Amino acid sequence: MHLSIIIPAFNEERLIEACLQSVAASVAANAKPDFTSEVIVVDNNSTDNTATLAKKAGARVVFELINQIGRARNAGAAVATGDWFLFVDADSLLNPGMIADVLQLIESGKSVGCGSTMHMDDLPLWANLGLKLWTAASVTMCWASGALVVSRADAFREVGGFNQELFAADEIDLSVLLKKWGRKRGLKFSILTKHPLETSSRKMKLYSGWEMLGQFFNLIVSPRGALKDKKKLSVWYDGRR
Repeated sequence: MHLSIIIPAFNEERLIEACLQSVAASVAANAKPDFTSEVIVVDNNSTDNTATLAKKAGARVVFELINQIGRARNAGAAVATGDWFLFVDADSLLNPGMIADVLQLIESGKSVGCGSTMHMDDLPLWANLGLKLWTAASVTMCWASGALVVSRADAFREVGGFNQELFAADEIDLSVLLKKWGRKRGLKFSILTKHPLETSSRKMKLYSGWEMLGQFFNLIVSPRGALKDKKKLSVWYDGRR
């Protein structure tokens, strides 16, 4: 089994090295003769040293000019050689237990893909509540968070990958498509819960509660319109780091 680990990255020089170190450690801890992997970092038109640091760490770096998360993920998948894809955000850390769970899921032959629950440190009360609500929705509906999505390569390609009309929530769209693809073939899409993905809580510190509330109000009032308009998704695209 060959796993392609794809990391979209825009101006992530502060965190990309830690992410790549977590990938290397998690893969090494699960070494076995029939398991190989590759690491692809997609430089999504960064203006900092993201690409240089990723190359120094041994990752293959590809470039995507248009700053859009789904487009960056698709650019990585386009050059990937694995029969499974694992997409993880550059501000997140894999762990050996999670990779072990992913490999077990793949080897079962009963899955089309999966997502994972998340852990964030030092969250304010309102953000902790929001994470708990998202976790409940994610597990119940089998919706992956954008921080981690795993998919069979053939299924990913057949459903068209991440929807490039969407500037956010494209991982939910992909989850729905993969579930439909899997159901026709007796395969499941699930959310892993034993070893949550550690992901950065920086957005909860860079944006006030009122800013986050305003962002989600826009999404509730006009979800499809907002998700297709980059200007209405400042929390994702205004470049704060």
